[in-house]
Amino acid sequence: MFDRISRSWSLVKASAAVLRADKELLWFPVISAIATTLVAATFLLPLFGLGLLEGREPGPVLYLFGFLFYLCQYFVIFFFNTALVGAAMIRLEGGDPTVSDGLRIARERVGAILGYAAIAATVGLILRALEERAGFLGRIVVGIIGLAWTLATFLVVPVLVSQNVGPIEALKESVSLLKRSWGENLAGNVGIGLAFGLITAVVAIVSIALVIASARIGGAPLAIPMIVIAVLVVAFIGVVQAALTGVYSAALYRYAVDGHAPAGFDDGTLQAAFVRK
Repeated sequence: MFDRISRSWSLVKASAAVLRADKELLWFPVISAIATTLVAATFLLPLFGLGLLEGREPGPVLYLFGFLFYLCQYFVIFFFNTALVGAAMIRLEGGDPTVSDGLRIARERVGAILGYAAIAATVGLILRALEERAGFLGRIVVGIIGLAWTLATFLVVPVLVSQNVGPIEALKESVSLLKRSWGENLAGNVGIGLAFGLITAVVAIVSIALVIASARIGGAPLAIPMIVIAVLVVAFIGVVQAALTGVYSAALYRYAVDGHAPAGFDDGTLQAAFVRK
């Protein structure tokens, strides 16, 4: 297990080197975050404004509304993830990608992205409905199912980028690749999430201390700018994490398919990451 974590951390560091070489990749999660925020506002503000969520049991109309919300959110997320992974793959092949290159790749696969978003929206809505009705143990089970779904679909976007297939075929291929790379997939995702979670926690603690100190020294005029800076720093950490995860998935997929280490990655580390069957 420790060997897997060590190999996965090496892959994460190599992914970070790719990100340093192509800082343009950071724009994709930034645009995605802005777009998903606008989508959320478009759907949720009317609901709260009209009081449609107050004291109501979920009915067919709300479930339909929820499905459309999930569909739009997932479409935006997958669209820009596809652009990110597409641009990352150009870099891994020795090219010099631009934001336009990534967006072009995503536009070429918009139909498959929409289909996959519909599948993910359906799964997400079902899991949410089960979670609302389940007890404590039931919510744990639903959480485990959600985690399994996340791991199984980790390579769907790289498959969509590289192969001219539909969403169901991409999902099947992702599951097939998962059987060979589940250790690195799990350890790598946990490693990225843990590292950035710790960074975010430290930033949050320091930010709270600075805001309190600023409020005592200069009051609101000094505390408010500190809050804004803290929010921007946390947002930047999230952007870097999202970009790093996209590069990581592209590298894992490339090696799983052709057995050759992409540019910037160690062949021995990647070879040890997969068990050929």
